[in-house]
Amino acid sequence: MKHIILAAVGVLFISSSAQAQTAAETIEMAVDASPARFGGDAMIIRWNPDHTYETIREGNNGLVCYDRSDERDRAAFAAQCTSVNNLDRLTQNRRFRAQTTDNAGERALIDAAEAAGTRVLPEYGSIWFRMDGADRESALLHATVAMPGATGASTGFAETRTPAGVWLMDAGTSAAHLMILGR
Repeated sequence: MKHIILAAVGVLFISSSAQAQTAAETIEMAVDASPARFGGDAMIIRWNPDHTYETIREGNNGLVCYDRSDERDRAAFAAQCTSVNNLDRLTQNRRFRAQTTDNAGERALIDAAEAAGTRVLPEYGSIWFRMDGADRESALLHATVAMPGATGASTGFAETRTPAGVWLMDAGTSAAHLMILGR
C-alpha cells in the first residue's frame, strides 16, 4: 500500500502540471517519473469546460489522473487520481459542482440524484488519491477506497473517525468510502 500511495503522489505532482504544459511535455514528464513506480502508466486527462475530457496520455495501469484546480472552491494545487472506471462519476461530480455556487447546493444535487437512483456509482474497491494545497510543496494527501452502499454493519469498520485506523465515511450511500489518509 505504501508503494501505491507514493506512486500516486508522484503522478499527482505530474498531473497538476498538465494545464501549464503542452501535451508532449506533460507526457514526457509523466513517462520520466511514473513507470518505475507504477509498473505502468496512468492515463492523464485534461477536463474541458463542458465536462468532457481530453486524453493527454493513454494509460495501461487502470488509473486516471487530472488537475482539478479549475473547479469552484478548490485549492490552487488540486490534483486527483482514481480508477478509469470512475470517469462517469467524475463527470457527474464536475457537472454538479459547476451547476451550483456553494457546497449546500452541490450536496442538494447529489442527494436528489441519490434519491432518484441516478447517482453514478464509483467502482467498488477503487482507490482515490487527492492532493490539495496552496502549492505542490504544501499539498496534503487524502486517500480513500470507494465502497458504495457499505455500512459499518456490513464491513465491520467504524463509522466515526478513529485516530488508530481507517474508518467508513458516508455509510449507506453511493459515496461510502474508507478513509485511509485525510485531514
